[in-house]
Amino acid sequence: MQIDKAQIIEFLKNRGDQDKAEQAQSELPDQVDTDQHADLLGKFGVDPKDLLGGAGGLAGKIGL
Repeated sequence: MQIDKAQIIEFLKNRGDQDKAEQAQSELPDQVDTDQHADLLGKFGVDPKDLLGGAGGLAGKIGL
C-alpha cells in the first residue's frame, strides 16, 4: 500500500510525537510503500492500519 508521507507526519503530530514527526520528515520518501518501508514505519512506531482513518482505523482501535 502507498501512503503519502504527509499523512504519516500528521499522524505522528496528532499522536504527540513531534520529534518522530520531524525525523520522519527527513527520512521518509514522499510516497511510502508499507511493505518496502516497513522497517522505517516500525522505527517511528507507525502501524499502517492506524493510518487508514475513518471507520477502518477506528474499528481496529475499539476491537471491531
